[in-house]
Amino acid sequence: MKFTLSWLKEHLDTTVSLRDITDKLNSIGLEVDDVVNLADTLKDFKVAKIISAEKHPNADRLKVCSIDTGADVPVQIVCGGPNARAGINVVLASPGTEIPSNGMVIKKSKVRDVESLGMLCSASELGLGEDNGGIIELPDSAEIGGNVAQALNLNDPMIDIDITPNRPDCLGIRGIARDLAAAGLGTLKPLKDQQVNKSGQSPIRVKFDFPTESANACPLFVGCYIKGVKNGPSPDWLRNKLTSIGAKPISKLVDVTNYMTFDRARPLHVFDADRINGDLTLRLAQGGEEFKALDEETYNLAKDDIIICDEKEIVSLAGVMGGLDSGCQDDTINVYVECALFDPIMITKTGRTHNIISDARFRFERGVDPVSTLSGMEKAIEMIVDLCGGTASELVFTGQEPTWQHQTTLRLSRFKKLTGFSLAPEQMITYLEALGFNVRQNDSSLICDVPSWRADITREEDIIEEIIRLHGIDNLPAVDLPVIDHTFHSPLSIRQIRSHATRRQMAKRGLKEAVTWSFISEKQAAVFGGLKEELKLLNPISQDLSHLRQSIVPTLLEGVHKNLNQGLGHANLFEVGPVYTSLADDGQALCLTGVRSGATCTDHWQKKAHNFDVYDVKADLLAALAECGVSADNVQIGTETPSWYHPGRSGVIRQGFKQIFGYFGELHPNVLKNLDIDVPVMAFELFISNIPEKQKPKKAKYEPSIYQPLERDFAFVVSQDIAAEQVLEAAQKADPKLITNVSLFDVYAGKGIPDDHKSLAIKINIQPIQATLTEEEITQISNKVIANVEKKTGGKLRG
Repeated sequence: MKFTLSWLKEHLDTTVSLRDITDKLNSIGLEVDDVVNLADTLKDFKVAKIISAEKHPNADRLKVCSIDTGADVPVQIVCGGPNARAGINVVLASPGTEIPSNGMVIKKSKVRDVESLGMLCSASELGLGEDNGGIIELPDSAEIGGNVAQALNLNDPMIDIDITPNRPDCLGIRGIARDLAAAGLGTLKPLKDQQVNKSGQSPIRVKFDFPTESANACPLFVGCYIKGVKNGPSPDWLRNKLTSIGAKPISKLVDVTNYMTFDRARPLHVFDADRINGDLTLRLAQGGEEFKALDEETYNLAKDDIIICDEKEIVSLAGVMGGLDSGCQDDTINVYVECALFDPIMITKTGRTHNIISDARFRFERGVDPVSTLSGMEKAIEMIVDLCGGTASELVFTGQEPTWQHQTTLRLSRFKKLTGFSLAPEQMITYLEALGFNVRQNDSSLICDVPSWRADITREEDIIEEIIRLHGIDNLPAVDLPVIDHTFHSPLSIRQIRSHATRRQMAKRGLKEAVTWSFISEKQAAVFGGLKEELKLLNPISQDLSHLRQSIVPTLLEGVHKNLNQGLGHANLFEVGPVYTSLADDGQALCLTGVRSGATCTDHWQKKAHNFDVYDVKADLLAALAECGVSADNVQIGTETPSWYHPGRSGVIRQGFKQIFGYFGELHPNVLKNLDIDVPVMAFELFISNIPEKQKPKKAKYEPSIYQPLERDFAFVVSQDIAAEQVLEAAQKADPKLITNVSLFDVYAGKGIPDDHKSLAIKINIQPIQATLTEEEITQISNKVIANVEKKTGGKLRG
């Protein structure tokens, strides 16, 4: 938000210095981004006049201009500005002058073989706004050879402040002045607005045509028909105001609306009434309708954009930008002024969908003071009639002002508890009333009526923040924190500890950490978890980030895709972050996710490379589980994985039947194809939130033995749907004291094996503890293994 010191003082009666004002702005939360004295910046730029402008002999878009600089002899300058013409006053940068926007120093030069002794400047080159129509056109009253800053009345400092989204009231200079006055830097001047006499009914009526569920799209619309106006360039005082903050003056009618936007944070729009066909209707776009806006771009409107239509066409994209065909021109005689309220969320979605950035949108999406609808209309009519003449009709009201009145109660005891000190209630009331609150006190609290321009004040803590803001953070006393317990406690939760530990483990294993959005596109959401309406964002920052993610895999795959586009055939990425299954309290989980593609350790003479496979990501997942206190001996592996995994090359790690710890495996080829990835990708997901806090690793029982270990091999024929893990587990549990290890060494299906079956060959390691085992004891162990495998899996010993 930009404003000049002189403009601020039109609302604030103060004698303090510029430094005091900027210091106070910072202290009350209106952070000063920059202070620019344009008089110093533009001291080397002079006012000049174009005597003649002839077509360049060697370039169609250039003109050779003869320039009156105030000296005896005109100078020649080649200019590309489309508005360069004889008779206008312009800004001249002579050789040796530095251009503020890019630091370029002007030199004598030849442009297409024609000598040029300087440059005629545009607004953007001087840092005064956008070029729009080309080079700057100065007022006719500007003194030739004089200083440009003086000609534009830019001899007072311009202040640029950052406004947080909760302070739309300070997107107008009036609101900034109110805050400074409340902070003790002067007095807020009363407004001197005057109502214009109105007569007759407006020939243009307005109606709403919104569905019931979107009735809040435009709560209130106020219109006024003004006939007999005379448009044209604004007076110098208005042009200079707008130019001083980087806005381009256009005409009296348009400049009035821009003045109201910056002065009162009250966007309006003025239509050429003679270009409106019949009455106006406000409705939602149907999707696919076309609209040509004031920026001369044609937009294909999205469903649910708020639009204003006459009886033939769309005349405005409400709250964002007006239409080109209904805009005011120099020959406009009759106008229709619109001042309305629009739903902030719907305006935000429209602006983002079409990538339209306008001052009106910026304010409507943050929230416009509902009471300013009528007062803003009255002030705009006053200015238009004063500058352009004309007769105003009676106002047209459609809808009604929404209910904005609400109270917030501040308990005095709560103030001390949150701030650590006490403040006299009378002082609190003084601060709040200066901000526009109506305050009543009882024995233990303050009851505050919140003003219409502070919709962000909704709770007790907001009131406390306002008081502290004006009292001054620097004025808060230093208070020692109470000593609660001298016993050391880790400041980190078990979840945080596991998050840090798994991050370090993944880095040790060669993966690189990524930090991505928690949002994914609708296309990605459909593949990774399915489309859930409750996970769709009401106000996404872009169409590609429209849903809360149910898996981190798709966001990491974007990194894989970028690597492939850069010619990198491998990617090893991981991320620890949230995933969502619902909006319930237990619908969010902390997840460690990793992806691997390409090959291991390529181009190394000592190490043999291999393409990453399922076992690599399984090892990653088990290593991460170990960091969380979970032993591989305490979990089971199954095959029930989500649809984005390859059904035959993936697994689930769980504890018990319901407690799923994570997934690992190769991603489904169709999923990768839809994402334009043409190489295999392995992935794993560990749900850290699913691991019980008191999970302890199974302690290995190592009992050294002097007796010779022995091995026995078995081959079992089992159904194809039986996982090898089930057979290994059954064999291990046949005699857990003596069987120290079980491993799979062969899988066979084919001749000699029934259809839909397979042969799994396993090796068991037996370690005697108390004495050498007899042949009979070894046979007993073998029989236990065979019996337990048959019982648990249905497998039969292969003959």
